[in-house]
Amino acid sequence: MFFHIVLERNMQLDPRYFSNNLRENLVTQLMEDVNKGICSSQHGVVVAITGIENIGKGLIVNGTRFASFPVRYQCVVCRPFKGEILEAVVTMVNKMGFFAEAGPVQIFVSNHLIPDDMEFQCGDMPIYTTSDGLIKIQIDSEVRLKIIGTQVDRTQIFCVGTIKDDFLGVINHPASV
Repeated sequence: MFFHIVLERNMQLDPRYFSNNLRENLVTQLMEDVNKGICSSQHGVVVAITGIENIGKGLIVNGTRFASFPVRYQCVVCRPFKGEILEAVVTMVNKMGFFAEAGPVQIFVSNHLIPDDMEFQCGDMPIYTTSDGLIKIQIDSEVRLKIIGTQVDRTQIFCVGTIKDDFLGVINHPASV
């Protein structure tokens, strides 16, 4: 799910930032772009930049006042794959299923992909529970799930998961209040 890779990105910089701090200005802009969310279907979501390998020579972009600099950097990316087993925290429960997060990845588990012995109960806090009430899926529950599909957006990765398989399901649920 997490990989350490090298990426290259062309950074456009306004001339007002051309100074002795040119390198720092490019790195700052790269960090801001990562905080906004850099995502690609090939590499996944950039989680953190771990180093700058090289900043190339800038070229004036025709028709604009900007200069483009190729920046080569090392980073940690998050890229889940179909069939991967993850541990996630439940963020929302409704009659259609539940949503969970594993790092920057959003995962939806449909009620059709929840074991048949669990049923939805609405109330103050909606939950999925077994008939004996020993196992509950609620907000902040930790679940082990399997990714069965992924879709990449410009800033996020969405997945569909299942807990309807051996050794999957609730790992830990929060203490009841």
